[in-house]
Amino acid sequence: MNRVCTLCIVPMRAEPSDKSELISQILFGETFSIIESHEKWSKVKNCIDGYEGFIDNKQLGLLEVQNLIQAPLPVPVFRQERFFPAGSFVDFSGEFPSWTDIESCAKSYLGAPYLWGGRTHAGIDCSGFTQIVFRLMGKSLPRDAYQQAECGETISFIEETQSGDVAFFDNADGKIIHVGIILQKPGEHFPAIIHASGEVRIDTLDNEGIKKENGEQSHRLRVIKRM
Repeated sequence: MNRVCTLCIVPMRAEPSDKSELISQILFGETFSIIESHEKWSKVKNCIDGYEGFIDNKQLGLLEVQNLIQAPLPVPVFRQERFFPAGSFVDFSGEFPSWTDIESCAKSYLGAPYLWGGRTHAGIDCSGFTQIVFRLMGKSLPRDAYQQAECGETISFIEETQSGDVAFFDNADGKIIHVGIILQKPGEHFPAIIHASGEVRIDTLDNEGIKKENGEQSHRLRVIKRM
C-alpha cells in the first residue's frame, strides 16, 4: 500500500545513512511506496516520478493513500504553524495565485540557493527546478536532467526557441549534467536561460552554451526540447 508524506520535506538519500548524499526530496502530500524495509531505514519509490532512495523510518508517516489532492500548492506557505513548499499536495481552503505563464512561475524561484537533491525555494538543484516549475504548470517531468532530456520534441535551431523550452547541457563525455528553462528576450538575438547554478539565476544562452555576465561560458549546450 502506498504511503503519503506527512512531513513538509523528507530527504531521500543514496544510501541508508544520514551521512549519505541527498539525491532528492519527498514533499508533503506526495505518495511513495516502500521497496525494502530495514530496522532504521527504508528504500522507497516516489510515485510522482519513480525516483528511488532511502528515507529514515522515523519520517515514514503512518497515513495510507485515501483522497489524494490533485493540484500542487503553487507557492510556499506557512499554515497551521508549519511550512509547506511549492509543489506540495495540500488540502487548504482559501485563495492562492495560479501560474498562467511559465516565465513568471520560474522567476518566482530567483535567488533560491543551489542544493544537490533539493526541490524547494529553500534549496533546489537544476533538474529539481525544471521538474517543479513544470509541475506547477500542469506537466510531469522525470527527476534527473538526463531523464528529462528524453522527453519532448527537439528544437533544431536556437532561433526557433520560445519561453518554456528546455535546454540541456553535457560534459566532455557527452553525459547530460545540467538543465535550464529558456526565456525569450524581446529585441535580443539570443534568449535568456533561467537555471540553478549556485542559485537560481538568469544568464544568456547562445549556440555554444550558457554565457555569464563576464562573457565566460559555464555550460556546453547539447540539445533543446519543447515539452
